[in-house]
Amino acid sequence: MTMPPARVQVVIVNYKTGRLAVDCLRSLVDEVAAVPGTVVTVVDNPSGDDSVELIGRAIEAEGWSSWARLLPAPVNGGFSYGNNFAVRPTLADPNGPAYYWLLNPDTRVKPGALRTLVDFLDAHPKAGIAGSRFLLESGEPWPYAFHFPSIWSELAGGLRLSLVARLLKHRAGLRPMGEEPAEADWLPGASLLVRREVFQTIGLMDEGYFLYFEETDFCLAARRAGWQTWHVPQSVVLHLVGQSTQVSGHHAAKNRRPAYWFESRRRYWVKNHGWSYAAATDLVWVLAFLTYKLRSVVQRKSGEYPPHFLRDFLRHSALFHRGLPGNAAVSPSPSHGHPDRSPQR
Repeated sequence: MTMPPARVQVVIVNYKTGRLAVDCLRSLVDEVAAVPGTVVTVVDNPSGDDSVELIGRAIEAEGWSSWARLLPAPVNGGFSYGNNFAVRPTLADPNGPAYYWLLNPDTRVKPGALRTLVDFLDAHPKAGIAGSRFLLESGEPWPYAFHFPSIWSELAGGLRLSLVARLLKHRAGLRPMGEEPAEADWLPGASLLVRREVFQTIGLMDEGYFLYFEETDFCLAARRAGWQTWHVPQSVVLHLVGQSTQVSGHHAAKNRRPAYWFESRRRYWVKNHGWSYAAATDLVWVLAFLTYKLRSVVQRKSGEYPPHFLRDFLRHSALFHRGLPGNAAVSPSPSHGHPDRSPQR
């Protein structure tokens, strides 16, 4: 079925999470009705499981085909690649959507979440990106945004000292958000409404990232181009954190951190701040981390990092690599797929 002209295009990138994606679509039914001109595109970064069948069957059986479609991608190129695959064709259309809602499949949209974000961007022309407040699976609110990474955030993250965290709270890590909309540095990519003009100004998301740091990079590029990023707590989305990657959430300290996380991290630093600054941040983090480990031994505390974290960090560090890492998943090669990687948080 031909999709109608859209005011809002929702983009959901799926990889091996077909059942979650269907539940996400189900939660969007009332939102689509509440915001006329909303269409939804589910991009499947070839999952190789039953995701395509599950999602396609649900769209037909539930009568969603007037506003939802499934778009299989040719390669598993990651989160940026999947979003771009849906956004790129509509940017070429002068009558394309005014807004793009980037939404994870492991989310459940609460009533009014989309309407709230659209109304906010309608009322704030300098705001280019607006993000939701998240609820965890337990129902507990997660009311945070982030400061842009800096050498100070690497120091605080490596040391893990509450005193240092308090001293650097305006420069590093999580930023607690209040009950009113507030400007932020960057927000998680699990629910981001992006103004069309932002893509037209800075381009599509950087496909050199496979997963992680791409939304940080995108928000930084928007900031440098004069666009604001806002946290809008009245828009609420349930987020089943880490359901696919197991890099975040309660899995974070149990599983070895995948190589693409370190490669994305290095890409962010080198691309946005240059190799010298990237190497300096890595050195600061390593020294801070070693201090933390020594303190843990003295205090007989168990470690909080994934297995082999320091070894893997150094292997991919800017201290030993001067070049800008790319995304092998979308580079020309006989094999593109990464069945062990998943393009959502």
